[in-house]
Amino acid sequence: MFHERILPVFDRNSISITKEEGLMLYEDMVLGRFFEDKCAEMYYRGKMFGFVHLYTGQEAVSTGVIRAMRPGEDYVCSTYRDHVHALSAGVPPREVMAELFGKETGCSKGRGGSMHMFSAEHRLLGGYAFVAEGIPVATGAAFQSKYRREVMGDETADQVSACFFGDGACNNGQFFECLNMAVLWKLPIIYVVENNKWAIGMAHERATSVPEIYKKASAFGMAGVEVDGMDVLAVRAAAKEAVERARAGEGPTLIEALTYRFRGHSLADPDELRSKEEKEFWQARDPIKLFASYLIEHNLSTQDELKQIDKKVQASVDDALAFSDSSPEPDPSELYRYIFAES
Repeated sequence: MFHERILPVFDRNSISITKEEGLMLYEDMVLGRFFEDKCAEMYYRGKMFGFVHLYTGQEAVSTGVIRAMRPGEDYVCSTYRDHVHALSAGVPPREVMAELFGKETGCSKGRGGSMHMFSAEHRLLGGYAFVAEGIPVATGAAFQSKYRREVMGDETADQVSACFFGDGACNNGQFFECLNMAVLWKLPIIYVVENNKWAIGMAHERATSVPEIYKKASAFGMAGVEVDGMDVLAVRAAAKEAVERARAGEGPTLIEALTYRFRGHSLADPDELRSKEEKEFWQARDPIKLFASYLIEHNLSTQDELKQIDKKVQASVDDALAFSDSSPEPDPSELYRYIFAES
């Protein structure tokens, strides 16, 4: 028998969204899902190499947070599970897929692969292979926003940084050190813990003395929030409040999103440690199906409209695949390019 923390209750009737907003959120989540499904297919066909960590099941977190920000202006820092964060941040599917194929047309010119997506244009600060590695980077990005605004007098420097990481990162020193500094300096940053219950094969409850990660924020006097990470509206509501606080100079927020990955840790993981009962519990809370039902029940969309979005997204993913398959490999003569900054 697995033990599951009671999911926080969120009153959906306490907020309102427009039809345009609802369809935008739905399309973004579906893009993440369809894209990752295609990645799995291509990996097993031998088109992708190395480790590939999929985001399937966690789409409400990426969409709920990043689409509550200003894509292309605010900063996003990811982990090795970064494909969907990149898509939500506005990196074109073609560039994300081409990166996974190791092609020159990828967002990191084929040098980063699955775990190291980067796009300066879209303010995506990177995916990071080491656990908790991105937390100091995101904290630094938030510091420079504050410094430019308050010290250099740049009134346009009101960017907020969103830092994503998993539950396994919350026992690392960077987590505690950066939360401490962020509060001391009132940095404009949101720390988003995607608590999917497993750090590779280690169950979260076995790895920490305080399983409720959001409570750790109180040690530093930081705002800490727990949300249902399978409910895009709950995540979006928490993120919007955190963004407003950060942009107003009121400091950081720690958001713990209770979510679940529907696949193994990576595509090389046989996923034999998690029980069938646990998987079924979470798969019944598929964030895309839950939100589709919400849109229809609240007359924000029809089934046909959602099917049209599905078709549109599938065509986009298929286009990204064809583009990536036909794109050129990096030229061997440029093996040492992009190591140092170019003047």
